Amino acid sequence: MAAEGSPPFYRSTAFKVGVAALILAGIGTLVSRIDTSKNLKKLQARMLSGAPEGNYYALVTRMAALAEKQQGKIENVSSAGSVDNLKRLVAAREGACDAHFGLIQEGQDWPEKPKLETLGRLPRAESVFFLGKDANQLKELASIAKMRIGIGPPASGTEKIARQIFESRDLAPLALVLSNHTLAEQLDLLSKGQLDLGVFVMDRDGPLIDRAIREHGLQIAGFAHAEVLAGKVPHLSLGRIEAGHYDPVKVLPPEDKPVLQISTLVVGNGCASRSATVGMLSVLDATFPDFLRFNKATANTSGLELAGAAKSFYENEGPDPFDEYAPWLVDIMPPGKWVYLVTALSILFNIMGFGNRFQLWRIDASRVKTDAQLMAVFGQSVTIGDIARMEPPKERRAEIVQGVRDVMKELEVLAAKSRKQSLSILVPMGGELAYRYQESLMFESMTVLRAFLERCGAA
Repeated sequence: MAAEGSPPFYRSTAFKVGVAALILAGIGTLVSRIDTSKNLKKLQARMLSGAPEGNYYALVTRMAALAEKQQGKIENVSSAGSVDNLKRLVAAREGACDAHFGLIQEGQDWPEKPKLETLGRLPRAESVFFLGKDANQLKELASIAKMRIGIGPPASGTEKIARQIFESRDLAPLALVLSNHTLAEQLDLLSKGQLDLGVFVMDRDGPLIDRAIREHGLQIAGFAHAEVLAGKVPHLSLGRIEAGHYDPVKVLPPEDKPVLQISTLVVGNGCASRSATVGMLSVLDATFPDFLRFNKATANTSGLELAGAAKSFYENEGPDPFDEYAPWLVDIMPPGKWVYLVTALSILFNIMGFGNRFQLWRIDASRVKTDAQLMAVFGQSVTIGDIARMEPPKERRAEIVQGVRDVMKELEVLAAKSRKQSLSILVPMGGELAYRYQESLMFESMTVLRAFLERCGAA
């Protein structure tokens, strides 16, 4: 228990020294954890891709290899496709967060809760291929009436797009027979003639498409007025496959083919840390050299909010210094908020400093006021030194003694106030010395006045 009259511990110099030591230790720890080597150690994420034989899976495999070179890890998780990826990202967000990112075709029905976010879109859109053994002959939509058409795996983006096209009111009279198959199975059925057409949604240079045309002899159906189909399905646009793109010697395809196209989004569910998100963006930028430029110049029309880390990444044209050298720090709080915090602390310390100087000014002004009161009692030219040597007056003794006592009472109150203020935790280290100086002047005056009263016999 503290001795009676001693200040509380939190007002003591020892406490202030301890707080200062903790702050210095914290700063030292922060500095020691700054990593000047550029790596992706903080990137530890699971990414939903697609079927193992599809382009999404091959893309994420390539991204994982790039991340591994910089000590990062992207686990490639196969799936049934975009719709399945969306469901699994939502389930992970509401559950154990066992998935962090996914490749999803644009135009999905995004859930209101939990909120998903987009990191951006791949700079190269995917193409919607209609492949078949005699697909070069298919020029008009009417020519596919009653055909057997494979529309990819269930819960895939391919199935969603295919049904949006073929089950529309305009195409209902064609009486098409739609069926679900894995990509490999669909390719085999097309080769055997057990399917008339197959829908594939992937990169124009994907290995499966190249193999289907070169090795299996499948052809691309190029429908006239394909732009009308694109206009009826949200987020579809019109593209073109040039003649000879897959084999310039045999000229495959034999003529330019109009194809539908759709963008691919990189979607996160908020399970990944900011540093992992920035790491994923860095890998995407390394995988697609124009990824950053493309997304910076392209409006976000996905229907999803752009991730905060992605906004910063595009604005700074890469990771900012905090993200690059102190990723663990931005995981606690984004860089922008750290700036606000530092600014707020700076303002707080300035206010504290102003308040401390104001209190000191008031104490000094009050002490000077007591000097003026002494001059009123003893005369304008009398100093405290003069009073120390002064003999008790014979005239006005009672009046002078009362005036001295009044001044001493004010000095006692003022000294107590100065001591209390000097022990405040809000006074910066070293600031208490100014209060100590004021106290010493007050104590000196009180000592002289007390001696004067004793000489007057009025102590």
